[in-house]
Amino acid sequence: MSKKVIDFAEGDHLHVYLLISSLLKGTTNAGAPYLSLVLQDATKSIEAKMWDVKQEVEKELSVGKVFDFELEIIKYRNNLQAKVIRVLPVNQKEVDMQEYVFKSPIEKETLRNNIQDGINRINNETIAKLVTAMLNYYADDFYEYPAAAKIHHNFIGGLATHVSGMLKLAYAIADIYPSVDRDYLIAGVILHDLGKIEEFSSPVVTEYSTEGKLLGHISIMDAHLLEFGKELKIADSEELLVLRHMILSHHGQNEYGSPVRPETMEAELLYHIDNIDSKVNIMEKALESVKEGEFTQRIFAMDNRVFYKHK
Repeated sequence: MSKKVIDFAEGDHLHVYLLISSLLKGTTNAGAPYLSLVLQDATKSIEAKMWDVKQEVEKELSVGKVFDFELEIIKYRNNLQAKVIRVLPVNQKEVDMQEYVFKSPIEKETLRNNIQDGINRINNETIAKLVTAMLNYYADDFYEYPAAAKIHHNFIGGLATHVSGMLKLAYAIADIYPSVDRDYLIAGVILHDLGKIEEFSSPVVTEYSTEGKLLGHISIMDAHLLEFGKELKIADSEELLVLRHMILSHHGQNEYGSPVRPETMEAELLYHIDNIDSKVNIMEKALESVKEGEFTQRIFAMDNRVFYKHK
């Protein structure tokens, strides 16, 4: 059995099958072509460099496929990195992709139960109908797609995992502050990122779709809410208006992609709950790669800060 990425160590010389999840072309100062890759199996990913790349080899490589790599594992800037010595094609029909993709640590059935529990807590019939209609529209895709392409919850089932975590925060906040409208907050949590199912190309090795690039998940979801509001004959209701506002404002700032800023209590809370759950996931991923008493690499999504892993 070949070694898993999570067990790679400095000095290893390996022959291993890995999935290419990212590929960028570059040129050295001397004009020689090279590739910056991210390789992965189901346990972890590792950055890799391939130097002096021959054109015929480069043409064979593509994101989303598994290849047979010969690697040397080195330490670069206090992190492991792979140097690609050789790469050979693999018959993709014989590849079990489950061995190479990241999956939610929470079982799909548990996620379904968590989301249904959220819907059951909504007392407002109009809001409950709209949320149910949207989840029925996306069906099983909701439990397959990631919450982001790279930054947070970027694994199969990541979107539902993200929403499940946010729901727990929403319940706690609504319990502490009785002035918060629990129905709107729960609905906003469940609905806020559903547009990502159309924004992304697929659940595995996710890239942005043409619609995602041109419209973005916020605009996609707002359009669907209005469409379903008309079908359910609630297009003129305050419930639909308030929920649309929550979707449009959930990034909090115009420069972060929200066309409007939060102007209801629940919209403001949705922004912060979303931020908390995503940032915790980002920090967890970074910290799991370092030992106690060490710092992470700089994390772009955390204002380019480093984080210390205490004992």
